[in-house]
Amino acid sequence: MRFLVLLCLSLVSAMCGTGTVLAAGLRLIEIPSAGGKPSMRAAVWSPCAATPVETRIGPFALQAVRDCPVVDGQYPLVIISHGFGGTYFSHRDTAAALADAGFIVAAINHPGDNAIDMKRAGDLSALTERPADIVRLLDHMLANWNDARFIDAGRIGVFGFSRGGYTALVLAGGVPDFPNTGLPCPDGQAAVCAQMLERSASPEDRVYDARVKAVVIADPLNAFPGRADLRDIKIPVQLWSSERGGDGVAPEDILGLRDDLPAKPDYQTVKGAGHFSFITPCPAEMEKALAEICGDIAGFDRAEFHRRLNSEVIRFFTASLR
Repeated sequence: MRFLVLLCLSLVSAMCGTGTVLAAGLRLIEIPSAGGKPSMRAAVWSPCAATPVETRIGPFALQAVRDCPVVDGQYPLVIISHGFGGTYFSHRDTAAALADAGFIVAAINHPGDNAIDMKRAGDLSALTERPADIVRLLDHMLANWNDARFIDAGRIGVFGFSRGGYTALVLAGGVPDFPNTGLPCPDGQAAVCAQMLERSASPEDRVYDARVKAVVIADPLNAFPGRADLRDIKIPVQLWSSERGGDGVAPEDILGLRDDLPAKPDYQTVKGAGHFSFITPCPAEMEKALAEICGDIAGFDRAEFHRRLNSEVIRFFTASLR
């Protein structure tokens, strides 16, 4: 029986006694404001029995069926945390691939640090409050989402890129130490530059969430300068590093993180990749306007890389969330 369940979760199209998973379902939801915190917008992908179609939302063409009923069953949940100024669509191909493979996936726009709302992006609170954003999303998905009954609450993972990778590590048990990180600060006028040096910068209240059982982190912002800051991470970690780095993330920082984690991670390096290569390939109309984010060096095929990325992420989460 265990073998059959794992087989159903690992195949893109699988016949599991309850139905046939053919495509990723997609719906957009809102997490209500609570405790003085603003509401959050989220996208949810889920196993769907409809024929795959191309769905356009703004400039994005998504391989997903809007508002498709979830195929009956119990599925692991993966939460996605985007990087600086990203959105819940920044890793849409990875989300759809996971849903195709038998996962429910939820991604939010982090309040004040997303492409639509950047009011807090230059403030340290945009970093320190990120893990709590994910806790709120998890609470909503498990208790208040209309299809919460389909989630297996014992199998929850987090995928995080850049600032989202930092977020995943905090949820897994990491304790950030901003005053001692030596993180680069390209804009010396930004409030975050001075705030990171203050003694109070590293939060005393940890936002560890025991519900998270595995994390995938891609080119994470390394706010954990020593092994002691990571010693409480006891869950499986898949760690990705681009060869060229960028946006304040250097390959040597990822190597340091790899060596400081208490257990050896599933470590993946990507030759020729830059920091933004982890973001889903851009629509043609965005490539010129966002050349830094959408562009790669000559000879690097982002679409081909994402096929490998998605396959490895599915493999890791399938094995780690048994």
